[in-house]
Amino acid sequence: MHLIAEQCRAARALLGISQEELAELSGVSRVPLANFEAGKSKPYARTLHAIKDALESAGVHFVDPNGLGAGVRLKDT
Repeated sequence: MHLIAEQCRAARALLGISQEELAELSGVSRVPLANFEAGKSKPYARTLHAIKDALESAGVHFVDPNGLGAGVRLKDT
């Protein structure tokens, strides 16, 4: 599954973290992250993987498109 900008923004909102915080957690610079979330660029696959891994480690579960579109939710604790 790949990560889309809307999922990234929603995941950050669920976690209550800023772009700066996600950049630090993922090791990705804030500018490419901001451009991705704004739909201005498509990052390299390794960059998307780093962002997705950081969000999953922080407690986000990505929901595959199932006819209703891709989504996010917090993992059960």
